[in-house]
Amino acid sequence: MSETNPAATAEVAAPHRYTAALAAEIEARWQDVWDAEGTYAAPNPEGDLAGDPELAARPKKFIMDMFPYPSGAGLHVGHPLGYIATDVYARFQRMTGHNVLHTLGFDAFGLPAEQYAVQTGTHPRVSTEANIENMRAQLRRLGLGHDKRRSFATIDPDYYKWTQWIFLQIFNSWYDDEARKARPISELIAQFESGEREVPGGRPWSELSAVERADVLGRYRLAYASDAPVNWCPGLGTVLANEEVTADGRSERGNYPVFKAKLRQWNMRITAYADRLLEDLDALDWPEAIKLQQRNWIGRSEGARVDFPVGDDRITVFTTRQDTLFGATYMVLAPEHPLVDTIIPGAWPEGTHDVWTGGHATPAEAVAAYRAQAASKSDVERQADAKEKTGVFTGAYATNPVTGERIPVFIADYVLMGYGTGAIMAVPAHDTRDFAFARAFELPMRCVVEPSDGRGTDPSTWDDAFASYDAKITGSTGEDISLDGLGVAEAKARITAWLESRGIGEGTVNFRLRDWLFSRQRYWGEPFPIVYDEDGVAHALPESMLPLELPEVEDYSPRTFDPDDADTQPETPLSRNEDWVNVTLDLGDGPRKYRRETNTMPNWAGSCWYELRYLDPHNSEKLVDPEIERYWMGPREGRPHGGVDLYVGGAEHAVLHLLYARFWSKVLYDLGHISSAEPFHKLFNQGMIQAYVYRDSRGIAVPAAEVEERDGAYWYQGEKVTRLLGKMGKSLKNAVTPDEICAEYGADTLRLYEMAMGPLDVSRPWDTRAVVGQFRLLQRLWRNIVDETTGEVTVTDAEPDEETLRALHKAIDGVRGDLEGLRFNTAIAKVTELNNHLTKAAGPVPRPVAEALVLLVAPLAPHIAEELWRKLGHTDSVVHQDFPVADPAYVVDETVTCVVQIKGKVKARLEVAPTISEEELEKVALADEKVVAALDGAGIRKVIVRAPKLVNIVPA
Repeated sequence: MSETNPAATAEVAAPHRYTAALAAEIEARWQDVWDAEGTYAAPNPEGDLAGDPELAARPKKFIMDMFPYPSGAGLHVGHPLGYIATDVYARFQRMTGHNVLHTLGFDAFGLPAEQYAVQTGTHPRVSTEANIENMRAQLRRLGLGHDKRRSFATIDPDYYKWTQWIFLQIFNSWYDDEARKARPISELIAQFESGEREVPGGRPWSELSAVERADVLGRYRLAYASDAPVNWCPGLGTVLANEEVTADGRSERGNYPVFKAKLRQWNMRITAYADRLLEDLDALDWPEAIKLQQRNWIGRSEGARVDFPVGDDRITVFTTRQDTLFGATYMVLAPEHPLVDTIIPGAWPEGTHDVWTGGHATPAEAVAAYRAQAASKSDVERQADAKEKTGVFTGAYATNPVTGERIPVFIADYVLMGYGTGAIMAVPAHDTRDFAFARAFELPMRCVVEPSDGRGTDPSTWDDAFASYDAKITGSTGEDISLDGLGVAEAKARITAWLESRGIGEGTVNFRLRDWLFSRQRYWGEPFPIVYDEDGVAHALPESMLPLELPEVEDYSPRTFDPDDADTQPETPLSRNEDWVNVTLDLGDGPRKYRRETNTMPNWAGSCWYELRYLDPHNSEKLVDPEIERYWMGPREGRPHGGVDLYVGGAEHAVLHLLYARFWSKVLYDLGHISSAEPFHKLFNQGMIQAYVYRDSRGIAVPAAEVEERDGAYWYQGEKVTRLLGKMGKSLKNAVTPDEICAEYGADTLRLYEMAMGPLDVSRPWDTRAVVGQFRLLQRLWRNIVDETTGEVTVTDAEPDEETLRALHKAIDGVRGDLEGLRFNTAIAKVTELNNHLTKAAGPVPRPVAEALVLLVAPLAPHIAEELWRKLGHTDSVVHQDFPVADPAYVVDETVTCVVQIKGKVKARLEVAPTISEEELEKVALADEKVVAALDGAGIRKVIVRAPKLVNIVPA
């Protein structure tokens, strides 16, 4: 007797059942139709909208995902979470009458492709474009409704031509503090020429040489080159970002030593916009946590600049506690501070403490040794609250301007050049780090803020500093000023006025934000459109010479050196192509020899403005047509700075990408190129799809798919393994690809499962076994409309009963609100509830209900919705149908349940009208036979009514 396959038998009996195979056929077919018909093409105002008044009258909606990087590993199921969410939202917006722009490009410059090129010799463009095509195929399979005409990659010369153009706008601009905006550098030159603005140094502009003029302008330009402290890694031959340096001061890649070095680098003067970047956050619809991170990163603090004389020089400090100036007993400079070399004497001053010298014979030896030690530490290490404070005396003394005392000047690694002025006045009695340093180096401490905890005013008896903003000032009286008895705020104001009156300080605002280091010693990035003449003066290439394309090179890796040799300089891959580097150009004054910039832009550059290119991707004459930009991103009521309507991505980009993009937008806005001063009006951070990581006894990850669960433990090839929830990824051997799920269940099922897993902004664990629940929902939906045996539509033209109408309109009302609020999990729950109601109801589904159900499902599962819409007899796409609108009469319940309590215990439940008055509800409750029996003749002291759901009776 032959065995039979139950699944095969079921398929024969129901040849039109919704299976994975049928889902695959439906999905591929509709994706082809959408592409062929341009279903998701978003019309622009300059042509399409002008010829269609109905379309022109629609409100617009610009919806964006954060730029994906096309990894060679392809997508796992965690990657599309945000893409599916924005697609659902975009589809819903189309169905509610909006002109929707939704597309996706690729952020394709960067280190991963370059590393692969170094390892294999494959040109980064070749591997990157292959990765893009693979990723496009994976995303297409998910049915994402992107306007493909608008897609691009940052490595396209037609794209990075405009990245280079924007760089030149920034290079050719300066920030006018009085106007609070960027202005063309030509206007600044005109001010210098006319004498309206004094040239730094006092000489007339006409007397300055070309080199001197370039130096003056470099102090103002928003993009400028300077000798900047960087993380130099000789073993890799490149400068590293802070994020690429481990906590122990070594390279994340290769584990090489990283040193602090000064190299000529390009910078963006983002600090000029610090106040505006802070102020404009208030008008943005962003998560408060992200706004707080940006505020903290910018780090605005009010205080005073104070000058401390040292010999013929002066050390300038920024302090937020100028009220404690009388307590400053020593100073500390960052080891990299430029004044260090100037102020150190040839020998130790008489009476120098042995603990101050570090055991060195001269100040120069001590400083050199300490600098070498500090250069091997990362900024994170230097700022760590280490128990042992290190430093060395410079041999120099400064003068405290209020006491006239000579105070020693140290260098120490806990002071950074990247904050303030790179110098501090140390008030050890009232700062924990200064206190620890003073104890270690036997330095004096003076109490100038009266302790309120009974410890007294002798710091030598304290265990730690006393810091307070709510105390009286003490011990702060000089020849012509006294702060004693004042509160902190009043003391600050008085000492600041005193400093300003003597020209030795002033009230000022400082920011934690530093200028943006914009150079990379790598190949795979945008070339700078800059050339240098024989005097080293930088010249901008004219727009006619853009794009400046990357040349071919034989070796993609930077030159490496002895990992421990800090005294080396980068040699970039571009610098080896002499024919490209050395050129003769006519920049308007005849042919001359120039040398190109051989650094490249960082990978952030292309993602600073890509929202603008989506608007007008094929414009070869302008960055973006002003009318198009104003239509999609211009200011509106409630969004004074304009911007993208919805921007979805991970919270990990809270600061850098978002801050850089905001800066570029503001410069372009100031210069009149765009109408939107902010790039992204509404920001939403999606959570992360996590997965279980299984590790063996060695701590090595094992394939999650091969792990078995037995008796509450987990086993891999007979060995017990541990399980921990974490990230999903190839290296962790727990990645599940969307291709696998699509093959087993279909793309619509994957879409539904990812949206149903939980709130979009919350991380959630992946469970492949749970995917089948959403597959069954689609199977039931299919069966409610299509006969599995014949494939015919089974709906009826009969009118739906009232119970079904109520179920339908409650679902419509709930789903509409949930989709608008990005609550996709609860929207799916409401669709499921309606579908289950129809499944249990007797007889075929009424046509109006079936059609409304398909429209509810369309944003979430577009392929099956499109197929069912066509089967229901419609010839136009479901994509542009109107989303159902609920009838309020059916949304409100006919009755609600009212609970009647006596002494806090439920005694009756009443079905009452939702509009019943409190007086009527009280009468009904007191007349109910169960309530009468429970009272048993007892008097009533009080009746509390909360219509329509609660009556609480308090007996006498």
